[in-house]
Amino acid sequence: MATKYKIATSLLIFGIICFVSFYLIGSEVDENGYLHEPFFLLPIGFICICLSMILYVVFAIAKKK
Repeated sequence: MATKYKIATSLLIFGIICFVSFYLIGSEVDENGYLHEPFFLLPIGFICICLSMILYVVFAIAKKK
C-alpha cells in the first residue's frame, strides 16, 4: 500500500477511534448541574474522517490521470 493511502487510512481510523471513545467515555452531570463530556472528540473525529475522504478522492483522481 502506498504511503499516501496509509495516511488517509490512518486518518479514517483515528476519526473512528474518536467517535468510539466519545461514546465509551460517556457524559455525566455533576451535583452542581454541570455537564461533563469529552465534546472535543466529536469535531476532531469529523475533521479526520472528512480529510481522509478528501484524500481518497484526490488520490483516485490523480491515479486516473
